[in-house]
Amino acid sequence: MYVPNSDSGRVDVISQRTGRIVRRFRVGRLPQHVTPSWDLRTLWVTNDLGDSLTPIDPRTGRPGRPLPVRDPYNLYFTADGMRAIVVAEAEQALDFREPHTMRLRHRLRVPQCPGVDHMDFTADGRTALVSCEFGGRMIIVDLVHERVRRTIALRPDAMPQDVKLSPDGRVFYVADMSTNGVWLIGARRWRVLRLQPTGRGAHGLYPSRDARTLYVMNRSASTITLISFRTRRPYRTWRIPGGSPDMGGLSASGRVLWLSGRYDGEIYAIDTSSGQLVHRIKVGKSPHGLAVWPQPGRYSIGHTGILR
Repeated sequence: MYVPNSDSGRVDVISQRTGRIVRRFRVGRLPQHVTPSWDLRTLWVTNDLGDSLTPIDPRTGRPGRPLPVRDPYNLYFTADGMRAIVVAEAEQALDFREPHTMRLRHRLRVPQCPGVDHMDFTADGRTALVSCEFGGRMIIVDLVHERVRRTIALRPDAMPQDVKLSPDGRVFYVADMSTNGVWLIGARRWRVLRLQPTGRGAHGLYPSRDARTLYVMNRSASTITLISFRTRRPYRTWRIPGGSPDMGGLSASGRVLWLSGRYDGEIYAIDTSSGQLVHRIKVGKSPHGLAVWPQPGRYSIGHTGILR
């Protein structure tokens, strides 16, 4: 497990078996996420203020030489593996790059999307739904022609965050840190279906390994809401006393949900069969988008490990 500590400028490597930190190394300023490459051969650390990407060899757990990249808040890959998409949040742009060298091919400016930060793709991989954290809206991006197709208004006070497509490909779920829930948006007609309340500071979204449940991290409420993909309604809440659950991922078996505690310098391990907290591990300052590795799947489309 690879944990970027944003305010410490380092990555902590943790054994999933023992829960112990086995390695630490420095990276660039403000590392935000650790993202698996499309071909699963590299883990990239997005050093936002360091204007660089640090590669990690997942076979050895060791970092390589950083590549210069402007404003890499987040990172995704097209479903065919032909392009990397660097989310340049501060510069309000999506940079389409060569996926290995990270050479810039095309900068898509998105001034209509202040705070551009997270996305997921339609089932055919041709279109992305992208969140605009400081704009109260979403944008739809045509990934084939690399252009914005349209804008979807949420609410003026909305702060959309993580985005996940349902396993059946019919609905996008969008966490909203300000309205304290998740938006449901149809993946065909792009209509806002409704806002589902979950808890204060809804932020990260992860599907269960059996594709029946969506885990919603309510960062300010210290809770995790479980939503049924079948009913699209919450059916259970897990609590992390004094915690601030943010981003992370499931173990390969799906039995443990690993999450960063953004405001308390901890990593949490939750037993998905019971919701019990089984580990609290001290790490650096402001841990953010940790990657749990390895993961089952054929290829990665980015973030902290969205595999298809």
